[in-house]
Amino acid sequence: MAGRRSSHAAARKGKARSSIKKQDKPAKRGQKEYEAKADVPGNSEQQKHFENRIQTFLAKAGGRPVSRADLAAKCRGRGRADYLHALKALITSGIIAERRNGYVLAAAAGMLRAEIVRVSRTFGFARPEEGGTEIFIPGRDLKGAMPGDIVLLQPTGERDGTPEGAVRTVILPAQMQISGMLTDDEGMLRFLPDTLCRHTLAIENAADWRTHAGDKVLAVVTQRGERHSEHIVRIVCSLGSAESAKACARALALVSGVPLEFPPDVLAEADALEQRGITDTDLNGRLDLRNTEDVIFTIDGFDAKDLDDAISVSRTANGYRLGVHIADVSHYVTQDSRLDQEAISRGTSIYYADQVIPMLPKALSNGICSLHPDVDRLAFSALMELDDAGEIRSYRFAKTVIRSVVKGVYREVNAVIGGTASPEIEEKYAPVKESLLLLNELREKRLAARKKRGAPSIEAEESAFLLDENGVCTEVLARTRAEGEELIEECMLLANEAAAKCGKTNHLPFVYRVHAKPPEEKALRLADALNRLDIPHPALDDPKPKDYAQVLENAADSPLKPAVHQIVLRSMAKADYETEPVGHFGLALEDYAHFTSPIRRYPDLAIHRILSAFLEGEKPEHIRQFAEAAAEAGSRTEQRAMQLERDCDDRYRAEWASQHIGETFEGAVSGLTEFGIYVMLPNTAEGLVPLDALPMDEYTFDGFFSMHASGTGKHYTLGMPMQVQITRADINSGHIDLAPAE
Repeated sequence: MAGRRSSHAAARKGKARSSIKKQDKPAKRGQKEYEAKADVPGNSEQQKHFENRIQTFLAKAGGRPVSRADLAAKCRGRGRADYLHALKALITSGIIAERRNGYVLAAAAGMLRAEIVRVSRTFGFARPEEGGTEIFIPGRDLKGAMPGDIVLLQPTGERDGTPEGAVRTVILPAQMQISGMLTDDEGMLRFLPDTLCRHTLAIENAADWRTHAGDKVLAVVTQRGERHSEHIVRIVCSLGSAESAKACARALALVSGVPLEFPPDVLAEADALEQRGITDTDLNGRLDLRNTEDVIFTIDGFDAKDLDDAISVSRTANGYRLGVHIADVSHYVTQDSRLDQEAISRGTSIYYADQVIPMLPKALSNGICSLHPDVDRLAFSALMELDDAGEIRSYRFAKTVIRSVVKGVYREVNAVIGGTASPEIEEKYAPVKESLLLLNELREKRLAARKKRGAPSIEAEESAFLLDENGVCTEVLARTRAEGEELIEECMLLANEAAAKCGKTNHLPFVYRVHAKPPEEKALRLADALNRLDIPHPALDDPKPKDYAQVLENAADSPLKPAVHQIVLRSMAKADYETEPVGHFGLALEDYAHFTSPIRRYPDLAIHRILSAFLEGEKPEHIRQFAEAAAEAGSRTEQRAMQLERDCDDRYRAEWASQHIGETFEGAVSGLTEFGIYVMLPNTAEGLVPLDALPMDEYTFDGFFSMHASGTGKHYTLGMPMQVQITRADINSGHIDLAPAE
């Protein structure tokens, strides 16, 4: 696409205005009569009669619209209040749909009921009530629908393997808050939503908030239009300045649907469990691992408090004996208790910056369940015998009681393994140093085994944030991984694989972590992208994990490496939770589940409950429905958590950038569009160089990975180094603007 440079700043900053107050259009003939008579109380028996007749005649039409006049005549309902009540009831329930040229039976026309689950400024997603894959909805086809709305949806095809649809009508509007910023638009106070649209919205109680321009606020929609830009809102509360990442993240969390506070009865239940402690009854039938030769210890981040996994290891004649000891959360969180109901509704703990929104109350997550050192804790242990190559030869699961001897920290463990630890650190880890060195040996063998089976090792950019005492982000760092992080990951992978094998071998209703092979269309698009980038690759028409691993290896020494990793990641299917073991493409494993984090993930807690029942000899039939509910909740809440974490991280990166306006950084081109160039800085902060920030020229974007300036001949391509200056940081939206450095 060729074109003179043009400004897209207004669209990105949300400054474009729309006229909200419009003159009422003259009612169509019969419209006022319809509305008036539909409000007149009707006879329920007659209404039911008309509902049946309407559905019968529309069914005979086979999905073709029946005009209003024809339908009224066939039903003999013209002008009758009961007929109009029946028509309104069927539309409201989503059984029939109103089109421009008449009415259709929704099912016959291929429509379905769905819930709007996410809305951005240019698109949304809906989840069919009958289950299945989420449906992508372009912004123009949302018809003003909001998250939580129940809508009638018309499937319209696919985009990149994802089903696409259009909202026909909002059946049941949701009542929910939305977040945004108050703006002063030429003396008029307006509301700029974080999502929904780029336009500011009218405020019905603007007079009450005149002195709050620039605040981050919550609002409710009180009047709906046909488009998001036509909605009218009422401001509910202010959370402080929109120039504070902390306030912006708080607003996003409040409107995400994630509960931020625990109900009193849930807290009381957790407190009672912590105060009770561990009793003799709790120890009945448990394997006592408190004084075994294989010392047990934990390794986590320096600030971790919810310690849900510990490890032990020793060498055997044939390889290794590995113990992965997981907090026995299912012992405390029993099925259908208030704690359990709250946990499944949350689904997962959420982490951003220095904040945690926990799945379980702190009395459990940081207290009686957390595997603190030098105290007895109840655990559910995966006890595995590995061969010399680190492969599982046998395993068993047991309820245990353990006592961790050291609370390890990744950076300290890495120093011990690397031989750079201080005398104080060496002394702390003396009881487990032999185990650490043995685990590092096992880590190397497991990484070699992963490579041998062809698992692609994708490097995703992750951020770490340093905050001051006021919660302001002062530094953004690229999160790094070393031996300590890798060896814990490999131990957890082994325990998770063993759990999945146990479920599959014993035909248990189970919750598997699955990662399907990439959709064919996405795999072919990946091949096209690699060809354009001149990255060699195997045939990808029927891709195997080893094919993706080969692509990554081929790009290992290329400046395009980070971009290729991102492109490969985007070409893959999303991992989720299911009750059938379809395998894990990304790990190149036939059997995989999540067993190791029951404090912070509900699917793990579900597996603990299922395996506990199995060990106690219970028949699995009665837990099948539970497994299905846990899988569905796990997938749904994981998506919600990931979106919230991404959105919050963007605000903290922008807050950091706001303190470095005018400074120059070395970056790399991470993406190109017709309106500018995305550049990622070494610390993972990413910004946009708008087209109008580039030197004056005629620019042509190839639609993929390069942009060409016809006058100077300058090329901008994916992965190329680019020195940029930070020119603007909008904390409210999380956007960072850049310009080429002089």
